[in-house]
Amino acid sequence: MYRNSWIPEVFNGLFNEGNMQKANTTAPAINVKESLTKYTVELAAPGMRKDDFEVNLNENGDLHIKMENKHQPEQEEHVYLRREFSYAKFEQTLILPDDVNKEKISASVADGVLTIQLPKMQQEEQKIARQILIG
Repeated sequence: MYRNSWIPEVFNGLFNEGNMQKANTTAPAINVKESLTKYTVELAAPGMRKDDFEVNLNENGDLHIKMENKHQPEQEEHVYLRREFSYAKFEQTLILPDDVNKEKISASVADGVLTIQLPKMQQEEQKIARQILIG
């Protein structure tokens, strides 16, 4: 392994003395947004491809997300001195709100983000015609 004695000192000073915050590398970041018609779940997944994901509803109707890097790393000419945006395997289950239309959930991967669309069920306003008794 190629290594110069000055590299650890330089990088330790740069990365560990408050100049750069250390990211949480145990799990990818997840955003959850809500609009009038849907919920959107976004999961940061840099370098991951469509076939690295499994998204399904479990037996309880909860959203299960599994991510696993299935690609063999190519031989590289360099060695990482610090690597924070690589996830080998990740699983999480999200309990869905009652108003999610589970038949119309969709997912896509683009630009390093897994996006899951959770459409809300359409609540039709019920119009009930009836006579009101006067007491």
